[in-house]
Amino acid sequence: MKKRVLAAIMTAAMICTGLAGCGGNASGSTDASGKAEKKTKITIAVPDPEASYIYQAAQEFADRASEYSDGTLEFTVSGNGSLYGGDTAAGIKQLSAGSLQMLILASSVYASFEPGYNVISVPYMFDDQQQLLDYLNSDTGKELMNRVSDMGITTVGSWTRSFRKITNSKNPVSKPEDLKGMVLRVPNNALYVEFFGACGAVTTPMNFSEVYNALQLNTLDGQENPVDVPFSNKFYEVQKYISGTDHMADAWLVGINSEVFKGLSEKQQDAITKAGEEVQQWNVDFMEKEDETALQTLLDNGMEYNDISDEGREEFVKVSQSCYDKFKELIDDDELFDATAKFCGKN
Repeated sequence: MKKRVLAAIMTAAMICTGLAGCGGNASGSTDASGKAEKKTKITIAVPDPEASYIYQAAQEFADRASEYSDGTLEFTVSGNGSLYGGDTAAGIKQLSAGSLQMLILASSVYASFEPGYNVISVPYMFDDQQQLLDYLNSDTGKELMNRVSDMGITTVGSWTRSFRKITNSKNPVSKPEDLKGMVLRVPNNALYVEFFGACGAVTTPMNFSEVYNALQLNTLDGQENPVDVPFSNKFYEVQKYISGTDHMADAWLVGINSEVFKGLSEKQQDAITKAGEEVQQWNVDFMEKEDETALQTLLDNGMEYNDISDEGREEFVKVSQSCYDKFKELIDDDELFDATAKFCGKN
């Protein structure tokens, strides 16, 4: 009896050895570098909920990367910043340390660690989505988006965000003087404070969670954000006007912990890189469609929209350029600022 049991164990062991050691890929396949393509699970943290643009872009990325890896990569997207307690600075530190595997955050958030990222958000630096896209794919843009490598983070995607618009309860905004005296909520970022202050607005940095109540109580006249923000937060209940100022750009930095990335097979790395590159354009097309829906919803609920004329835009550009010396101090990299301004025709 014991001999039969021992023989069965030995036979099972031999079968396991034939299946690439039982602990790896059952098919025993390897990539060009010789690394076994074992199944790997990766969680992607994003700051916003499931209905948000970035959550859906992250899911598109995950689906593509999984497909290109022949299913050896499995992704889970975690929204609302829940994995880092909503503290973006903490999230970046966790990604750097490896306690987060992947994280997608706005490049402007990384400015706390690398001031150069502020250059993307200089008001009216970029004319439109295409120019921003071209910049991110340029040598200057790539060098900037890869600066997180010193923090142990590998950039595997650089995606654009919708440009920001102003909503308020006082009047349409078509030129800088329309902002004079307007109490405007801005993020706690000196770029915003400098620019809107130069336009004549009374800037009020405030946590976003407090904005709706402040608008409702009229302690704020307005705020500024991409159009999906007033849409998803129902600001049509407390705001009358939305103006197509498109005053600031931003980008999404798709980051993966460098040690996690190095531990993947070459095929898995290529799958992630390919997905990151492809979703860049997918995201542009997706945002354009969704922005139209969001704006129409605001209009259907009583808000009034106005575009700004070329002349009005040029006035805003002049105000921004009058702040360039201050912006350069904040960015602390004249070479980067000048290269970006030259690329955008704003030098």
